[in-house]
Amino acid sequence: MVRENDLLNLRKLQEIIYEKIGLERSIQEVPKLLGTQEELLIRLKKTFVEKNHDYEKLRSDERELRNKLWDAESSREKAEHNMEVISTQREFELLDKEIRDQKEKEQQYRKDMQQKERSLVELDEQIKQHTALIEQQELELEERRKKIEAEVAEKQKQIDALQKQEEELTENLDNEMVFKFERIIKNKEGKGIVPISRNVCMGCHMILPVQFANEVRTGENFVFCPYCSRILFYEEATDGEEDYFNTEDPGALSDLDDIEEEDFEDDDEEDEIINIDNEVD
Repeated sequence: MVRENDLLNLRKLQEIIYEKIGLERSIQEVPKLLGTQEELLIRLKKTFVEKNHDYEKLRSDERELRNKLWDAESSREKAEHNMEVISTQREFELLDKEIRDQKEKEQQYRKDMQQKERSLVELDEQIKQHTALIEQQELELEERRKKIEAEVAEKQKQIDALQKQEEELTENLDNEMVFKFERIIKNKEGKGIVPISRNVCMGCHMILPVQFANEVRTGENFVFCPYCSRILFYEEATDGEEDYFNTEDPGALSDLDDIEEEDFEDDDEEDEIINIDNEVD
């Protein structure tokens, strides 16, 4: 027999389970909360590595240009020195061309070196900024992780306390029914037990068969809605009308009562007619 106290315990259990589910879901969301910031830190570190690689490449190119500049200067100085010992016009023209070529190379190398040096300065500044940003993100991430871990620990304490309350309330209940009830609450946004009103489940608002309404009202066993699977309980109509079982179907119980009363009246009239005829005879 389902007692009022059983229904009250189920409502309390419903609140406990729903609160516990909410806490468990918030704990499950923790990796996502940290994941976004961790992804940002990973991207920053990846960019930092790429910029360092670019910086080393620029340094290598700048050293190569410096060596080329040194070779061009050496070749020009050698040609200028040989100008003092030449004896023919042909030799003069060749040396003069070489000097001019080396000077052009020197100018280009110096120009390229200046561009590389500017890029190195800019890249070095970016690397310093990324280094500071990475350190800041690591510090913030560590602080947030500690804060979240403290929050998770507190929520876990609440879950443990709710679990004890749940065990106390379900001590005398069927384990399978409790398991099903908890699953319903999880899937139905916290509503696992609902009333019925005039054959209508107030959870899914579906019209229920009359036998279900009868079974819920008698309260002999826990009855689950055949449509939404919630546990049903009978709740008196607020207007006090006793039309809980009334339906528009011709097979409704109220219609049957009316038909039976009319049949009894017809039978009594027929009996009276027969008795009168017998007396006349």
